[in-house]
Amino acid sequence: MDFIEQKRHKELANPSSFYRLVYSEIEEVGWERLVRFGGDLEFLSFRITDKKGRVHIMEIQLDKTYPQKPPSVSAEVPYIFNVKWSVKSRLKDLVQQFREHLEKLQEFWSTLEDIDHSLCVTNKKKLSRATTCRQIDMGNDCSIMLSINARDPRSLPECRFMGSGPVVNPVRKLWLRNNKRWMKDKTLPENLAFILETELPRPSHVLENDQQVECGICYAQYLPIDEELGSRSGAGTDHTCDNTSCGRAFHTVCLVDWLRSITTTRQSFDVLFGNCPYCSEPVAVKLNDKKKHV
Repeated sequence: MDFIEQKRHKELANPSSFYRLVYSEIEEVGWERLVRFGGDLEFLSFRITDKKGRVHIMEIQLDKTYPQKPPSVSAEVPYIFNVKWSVKSRLKDLVQQFREHLEKLQEFWSTLEDIDHSLCVTNKKKLSRATTCRQIDMGNDCSIMLSINARDPRSLPECRFMGSGPVVNPVRKLWLRNNKRWMKDKTLPENLAFILETELPRPSHVLENDQQVECGICYAQYLPIDEELGSRSGAGTDHTCDNTSCGRAFHTVCLVDWLRSITTTRQSFDVLFGNCPYCSEPVAVKLNDKKKHV
């Protein structure tokens, strides 16, 4: 261990040195990205936006011996990355590793979004960005449970059929007979229709004034119960995109946070001007307005 590392370890033996170090490293990441932190600074969470504009919460747990012991990371992702760490590493290095991990998952999330948009997915309120399965309603009390490989999302998924035998058996036979014809250059909905030799039911997208729709940013129907959200704690989606071919629903809080993370967003008085995360059509969000379509 060289002299610099020995000196750093000695300084960190003092709790105040731990606080100063963590504060300085939060500064490097950006205070605007900090969502919350524990009073002892051993827990931190940051808001990270990927290149597709998806917003992610990265939670970091620090040990009092930090940076000698590497921090642990958790997030709503299908699998977590292996942290590369040395005593000279800093929080900004950890955030960069998380960003690189998010980029590896872009095709996985795009595949799931295509499924959610194109097919009748059930139990959507239980889904998150860590979920790799989708249950698809095929009609006639028959459904398919698909398990998507997060590392190779365009590959043939694992498939389980649910329903009564007379309805399910013919569909299962088609799958077993045709699944070798799966093509990675086609979307998952296209492959399913091709292999099962039928057009699958399409979802009835966001209905006007229907507030029981999942948010296109956080993938939840309702905001969490949290005092920080005030009157919006536990609220449903309250914004929908005006583009009729899109019609995505959002929580105001999520949409405002997402727009603020995009450098091209403009603000005039109490209105944010930007683009829909899905269709890129212009949107305008009035801050602190509880119900307004965008």
